[in-house]
Amino acid sequence: MRRRALLAAALSTPALRGAQAQAQAQATTLPATATFTILADFLREVAGRRPLALATLVGTDADAHDFQPRPSDAEKLRGAALLVRNSLGFDDWIGRLTGAAGFAGTTVVASEGVPLRASQDGHAHSHGGGAGRRRPHAVEPARTPDPHAWGSPRNAMVYARNIAAGLSAADPANAALYARNAEAYAARLAALDAEVRAAFAPIPEERRKVLTSHDAFGYFGDAYGITFLSPQGINTHSEPSASDIADLIRQVRAQGITAVFVENMANPTMMDRLAREAGARVGGRLYSDALSAPGGPAPSYEALVRHNARLIVAALRGAA
Repeated sequence: MRRRALLAAALSTPALRGAQAQAQAQATTLPATATFTILADFLREVAGRRPLALATLVGTDADAHDFQPRPSDAEKLRGAALLVRNSLGFDDWIGRLTGAAGFAGTTVVASEGVPLRASQDGHAHSHGGGAGRRRPHAVEPARTPDPHAWGSPRNAMVYARNIAAGLSAADPANAALYARNAEAYAARLAALDAEVRAAFAPIPEERRKVLTSHDAFGYFGDAYGITFLSPQGINTHSEPSASDIADLIRQVRAQGITAVFVENMANPTMMDRLAREAGARVGGRLYSDALSAPGGPAPSYEALVRHNARLIVAALRGAA
């Protein structure tokens, strides 16, 4: 009898009750929605072993700039405890969708607090390292903030910590888990950043020039000293004129740029033509705004950065 009483007393201690509550909280599934695949990957990393019912609105190899929500997408938000979005004009269509779904959960603006670079949303953009390199700077009046802030792994650390804070608000019982996961992921991203810096270090600054489909690699370029040129602006809605294309072809020829890439969510026709007329060739497919499907070369953010860096380094070194 006394032994049973002692056991009952032990089971009622605050520490054990807390552990039981935490185990119960982790056994339930947290419904969450991300606007596109890169944010979904960040969310999975920060959630860790916490079970998620995760819906992603813009899927793999898809263009979030051109996304047109359907009524079925509202169902992915209805009842969700958490929504992760980028903002900065990238996924602003989500506002209409949350209203249609009656979403009442926690919203995380993952890019909040990231040092922004400004980009005029026109054509034939260049940015990054080399002559005339533009550093990240405050957004000026009449200029558009570049929304592709996840392009730098250091910025991705900020994304992860913002997502951890949002998860903690939606699911306070697991706040400590989310904080630990975010810091562990940030440490991996710091190692990834150092790895990419080391890969680009042997390449002379004057050779670090790349042509891509649209102006999506500004943060990557600023981080690693690369000049990116593109016929389209930061938004794929913009269409370059014939004179824009001609100017860009002349620039590519004059500067001897041979590193030309299409993007996974872009039609390759324009870049194939541009490369052909500039006397260059397309060297592969980079991943900018969306991950690849599982089994592809960029099924996660870390894989995306490594894939892009490997292709660009090979092209700048003149490898086949």
